[in-house]
Amino acid sequence: MRAAQERTAALFREAGIVLTAAERDNIEIADFGLNELERQGLELVTYVNNERYCAKELVLFPRQTCPEHRHPPVGDDPGKTETFRCRHGNVLLYVEGEPAERPQARIPEGSEPYYTVFREIVLNPGDQYTIPPNTLHWFQAGDAGAIVSEFSSTSRDEFDVFTDPRIKRIPEAAD
Repeated sequence: MRAAQERTAALFREAGIVLTAAERDNIEIADFGLNELERQGLELVTYVNNERYCAKELVLFPRQTCPEHRHPPVGDDPGKTETFRCRHGNVLLYVEGEPAERPQARIPEGSEPYYTVFREIVLNPGDQYTIPPNTLHWFQAGDAGAIVSEFSSTSRDEFDVFTDPRIKRIPEAAD
């Protein structure tokens, strides 16, 4: 995991995005329990996450995919609304709606049944898109990787619902 943190920090430097030492030391590596980080995973820096709002940087290595999921209602909360703003590289975002005729993303081999939405939104630096609560979505970096700023309502990752039943969003301690 240390190598992935160092690689993530290098992408931030390449993009000209400054992280504090504490932020670099706390880069979250999410492999979703699939143990194939290069293909399906995500690297995150969370700046703030409280009862009102959340701000994060999402980092994807070249062609790395964040698996399909949604942010469901939790109690009186309708679920997370999130705005993605591409800051570096490009990202292929897929949401519910009319599917692209020829999606540009490459679905990770062996996970094809777990990718079901194909309305394609291409985000280049400066582009942004808002995903409503409880909307199925997934995303993949282009060939150069990507950094995406996420501005959202409160993030409750432990409640995210993934299409792939093998996924564990919150790591489990081994016995």
